[in-house]
Amino acid sequence: MEIRNIAIIAHVDHGKTLLTNALMRQTGMADESASMDSNALEQERGITIYSKNTSIPYKGTKINIVDTPGHADFGSEVERVLRSIDCVLLVVDAQEGPMPQTKFVLKKSLELGIKPIVVINKIDKPAARPEIVQEMVFELFYDLGATDEQLDFETVYAIGRDGIAKLKMEDNSNDLTPLLDTILRIVPPARSEKDLPLRFQPFNLGYDNFLGRLAVGRIYEGTIKSNSNVIVKKSDGSTRSGKITKLFTFEGVAKKEVSEAIGGDIVMIAGIPDIFIGETICVDKDQEVLPEIKIDEPTICLSFLVNNSPFAGREGKFVTNRQIKERLEKELEVNVGLKIDFSTNDSYKVFGRGEMHISILLENMRREGFEVQISQPQVIIKDGSAGSPQENMKLEPFEEVTINVPDNLQGTVIEKMSKRKGKMMEMVPEGGYTRMIFEIPTRGLLGYRGEFIIDTKGEGILYSRVIGFKEYVGEIEKNDLGSMVSMVNGKALGFALWNLQERGQLYIEANTEVYEGMVIGNCAKGNDMAVNPTKGKQLTNTRASGSDEAIKLVPPIRLNIERGMEIMNDDEYLEITPKSIRLRKKYLTENDRNKARRG
Repeated sequence: MEIRNIAIIAHVDHGKTLLTNALMRQTGMADESASMDSNALEQERGITIYSKNTSIPYKGTKINIVDTPGHADFGSEVERVLRSIDCVLLVVDAQEGPMPQTKFVLKKSLELGIKPIVVINKIDKPAARPEIVQEMVFELFYDLGATDEQLDFETVYAIGRDGIAKLKMEDNSNDLTPLLDTILRIVPPARSEKDLPLRFQPFNLGYDNFLGRLAVGRIYEGTIKSNSNVIVKKSDGSTRSGKITKLFTFEGVAKKEVSEAIGGDIVMIAGIPDIFIGETICVDKDQEVLPEIKIDEPTICLSFLVNNSPFAGREGKFVTNRQIKERLEKELEVNVGLKIDFSTNDSYKVFGRGEMHISILLENMRREGFEVQISQPQVIIKDGSAGSPQENMKLEPFEEVTINVPDNLQGTVIEKMSKRKGKMMEMVPEGGYTRMIFEIPTRGLLGYRGEFIIDTKGEGILYSRVIGFKEYVGEIEKNDLGSMVSMVNGKALGFALWNLQERGQLYIEANTEVYEGMVIGNCAKGNDMAVNPTKGKQLTNTRASGSDEAIKLVPPIRLNIERGMEIMNDDEYLEITPKSIRLRKKYLTENDRNKARRG
């Protein structure tokens, strides 16, 4: 049976996963309820977080499909996958057109010499503009330096949700046959090379409680067999021996155990506990190593600590330092974009690709019953490497930010981005909206998203992607808010919060339990303010005019992990438990905070 290997790449929410689900349904590999987004967090947020593999049969051919994440924080997964496939389906929204992540994933695939098939999806949208979007995609190919062959790409129009594809807008179609036929016509069959010695390279990792670390990869040459002894080679030439205990191929969303698989196929192996992405599995020490797969560098770091607040241990099952360390070590088995420094005993420094990358880990941990607290995220500052043009320079991560806002609100956004050292690269009006592209230090972008939603009254759209390290730009001006800090333990009362809400925005509602040092809101003036949220109304026997006013409380800002990471100050911790998310000061009492300030 011939094998074709493809990946589906796109910007977040352009319809990759729905299209993959529809392909599986049409070929009988899944029913209506099955979805590639099987993780609970993926289903809640409506985005793909982890890349996943499936395979579908069509006209006697096995088509291996890798569904990739669309969010920029998980872009390193896409880059690794592209090395192991022969063609990509570039999915673009028929209304939005190419977006920042579209540009990133397309650039990577063009550099690897891949000729994409463009799928213009969601053509049933009322504001869809497929012809204009096709022109925009062509311009993007041209700007990214595509070859003449790559510029001659095939375009398929689709409604992924309904499982419909067509080669021309005026065609009648009721399924995805035109897309499947295009895949067979354009994608070259994977070379089996089964007469050569085995060479296999993993591009993704998995973990099983019984089998340990799993590796998903492509067989470039030869045949791989279960229970066979192999050599694992690194790019530096060092080798070690191992044994493959289990071998799986993919059928729809399920894994199928097999005894052997031939070159060109994408399989999952178990039995090598220290296998890592990019290593070459072969049978002879003299075989050439496959080109190395590089992992993107982290851009932010923060500390994970044991929760030592007065409410510690109330909700979580796993609260000790050892349990947190074991959980983080387990995460390193599969989350290759993450780095962790275990050198200190009281806290662990975690390095990640962005706020969402870290928040997904934290959300998974709290759902598993962990209690943990984290410090404010900081960007990673590094020195330029010797011999490079940036030698002796202080470098920091930069991001490309694409913003869509109504025309009348663009001034506010430009002003805020300029204050945060953002540099406008492009500005295009689009039917009542303005699309702006900025280059900005990650430091400047941290904490801005919540402010952006308020500034644009919820009508703005902001996307970002890391573009690398550039020269440090110095101090960045931000509108820092002070914190409203509880000075007592107890239960917050509506009367006290009614008076406090004039000073700033609250993070808690009436009847919430508070403790001394807990942050219950922010102050517009920028200085911290110690407050008593448990203060009740003084009741007397005398009636007075105006003393019986109705209490009207403004709804508080609900803290979630991402919002907490955005608004916290450097002298605060974010306390994360299975049921609650609270902000608190590092030093709980006023005296301790004053001593710390004095040094």
